[in-house]
Amino acid sequence: MRKCDLNIKATLLLVNEMLALAEKGDEEREDSGCGIMYGVMRDSAYKIKQLAEKERTAHIRKGWWNERALD
Repeated sequence: MRKCDLNIKATLLLVNEMLALAEKGDEEREDSGCGIMYGVMRDSAYKIKQLAEKERTAHIRKGWWNERALD
């Protein structure tokens, strides 16, 4: 189990939390400023998710990624 793989997995979990919070916050917001903030959060989460998935794919190709060890 590589520490770098654990960090990628943690990043993917974090972006899922960010996306959930952005969705919830956007539904419950009361002004446009919050809407902007949650939009930035959502956009940032998608960008980070894309980068993390790219790194996970690279680690899989290198034979480093062990899904069972990450649970």
